[in-house]
Amino acid sequence: MSSTVQCDIVSAEQSLFSGLVELVVATGSQGELGVAHGHAPLLTNLKPGPVRIIKKGGEEEVFYLSGGFLEIQPNVISILADTALRGDDLDEAAAMSAKIKAEEAITNQSGDFDYSKAASQLAVAAAQLKTIDQIRKKLGSKK
Repeated sequence: MSSTVQCDIVSAEQSLFSGLVELVVATGSQGELGVAHGHAPLLTNLKPGPVRIIKKGGEEEVFYLSGGFLEIQPNVISILADTALRGDDLDEAAAMSAKIKAEEAITNQSGDFDYSKAASQLAVAAAQLKTIDQIRKKLGSKK
């Protein structure tokens, strides 16, 4: 039996998950990070994208974060984000449309062009599409 640790995923709007997990995988400022019971205490910022959790018993769930923070304490993993969604709640068509609009804005820069805004929109859309892709891979491995 694997050791577990309490994990809480909270956004500004709601608490998305609270329970025992065997593993959390997220993308921090220095790259992908896997956290299990017994991990050293840590505080890091998270990049926009997917967060995978392996719950007690082996069930996997994927969440999308707009970015945020990961705090690891001896008995709890806390993930705090401005925006967080269950991966199943993402709208692929909307994310693809946002990605295309941002790419077009960057390509066709006008006089009042805000590059940082377009780049940010592109990063959010790409992170959402990456999360959707991870969910598809997860579902494909169950078949």
